[in-house]
Amino acid sequence: MKQKTFLPSFNIKKIILLLILIPFVISAQTKIYTLDDAIGQALRNNKSITISQMDVKKAGATVNEAFGYALPKLDLSGNFSHFIKKPLMPFPDFEALLTNATYSILFDEGVIPRDDSKYLPMETKLQSFALTNAYTTDLTLTQTLFSSAVFEGIGASKIYYNLSQAELDNTVSKTVLDVQRAFYGVLLSKAVLEIARASFQNSQDNFNNVVALYNQGMVSEFDKLQAEVQVENIRPYVLQLENTLINTKNRLKILLGEKQEQDVDVFAEIVYEPIENINEEAFIDEALQNNFDIKSLGLKKQVDEAFIQLDVAEYWPNLAAFGNYAYSGSSDQWNFQNYSSFTVGLSFQMNLWQGNRTKNAVQQSTITYEQTAQQELLLQDAVKADVKEKINELRRVQSLVEVQRGTVKLAERAYQIANVRYKEGAGSQLEIQDTDIALRNAKLNLTQSVHSYIITKFELERLLGRTSTDYLSVVNKQED
Repeated sequence: MKQKTFLPSFNIKKIILLLILIPFVISAQTKIYTLDDAIGQALRNNKSITISQMDVKKAGATVNEAFGYALPKLDLSGNFSHFIKKPLMPFPDFEALLTNATYSILFDEGVIPRDDSKYLPMETKLQSFALTNAYTTDLTLTQTLFSSAVFEGIGASKIYYNLSQAELDNTVSKTVLDVQRAFYGVLLSKAVLEIARASFQNSQDNFNNVVALYNQGMVSEFDKLQAEVQVENIRPYVLQLENTLINTKNRLKILLGEKQEQDVDVFAEIVYEPIENINEEAFIDEALQNNFDIKSLGLKKQVDEAFIQLDVAEYWPNLAAFGNYAYSGSSDQWNFQNYSSFTVGLSFQMNLWQGNRTKNAVQQSTITYEQTAQQELLLQDAVKADVKEKINELRRVQSLVEVQRGTVKLAERAYQIANVRYKEGAGSQLEIQDTDIALRNAKLNLTQSVHSYIITKFELERLLGRTSTDYLSVVNKQED
């Protein structure tokens, strides 16, 4: 009897299923980010930074272009022409002129008897002096010797390059702050969700205890219903916070350049680290010196000033040296007669009057400069106010944190006492509910205060221009 062989079909099915699920498992892996990792990822993928980097490269090309106007210019030109119909112009009749001159000599020398009827009438006749085909080739070398517009343009382009670099640094600083806010937003959502889940677990444990006591006939059905209602009241709050956490993670993904399908998480703690010895005047001075927005606007003012000088340069003359080599030829039957010429000289050009266009252009650029100067003063006042606001917020939170820490401890103790009192029959479910709500609120207030303090510190650091040079160098390396 032939022995039957059973194939392990179930193993093959498992392998096929595993191969199908592997891509989904890999894509579903959670990426864990520290704050530095998140900032580095955002700096590499942020579109605003990419646009600012392009502006820097564009400004660098502008500098090179401005230098190009001061370098020699070599032009090559050529043209060929063929007359389908030659141009004509009125000119004395050469045939009559030659005939009359000949007869005049013969008469004067007595070769033949004088006969004035032999003379032909002198009239103009349409004649052509152009050849059918012609070509010309010119090679011209021009070197600017003096041009105020060229020299001022070089200086203006360098300032514009510095402005583009400052705007790039400003974009990096803004991106860093956005990531810090989003990163700690996820941490806050996780912390609040954890507090809510702890409160939910407390309510669930309390409900289980009440049910046990109810089954033993030690508490009333009303107490059991109250405990159950407390659990169900917290449940939607927990679900809402879970959705909030998902949304904050999605916003962080956008900054990181991650796909929305990719699960991400953050690794850090919300730690309260107070700033010692806050000096308001010192912080304001630092902000006025290092704030990225103020720096950018200051460079913008320098660019506007350079544009004034560019417009003023229209009043000054331009002087250039040139050399020209020409090679030409012409013919009627394609047998060209070729010839060449070489010329050197100086070119002088000066605007005497252009309908006051230069004057009006200078006036417009001057107004633009004055507008920027006023915007700079306005921005400085706004930065001062923002620094003071952040300092006041830090001081406010500092005065609250220690008190709120004590409040949390008191709330924890009150909740424990309420549970003991209820078990001993001296308390009620209402006390447990009230102390649970008080404990949850105390923890939330402390967590939100510390989170607010951290975010305010980040915002103050940006106002002071304290964005880490490591972050700036990451972008500069990308630019290179």
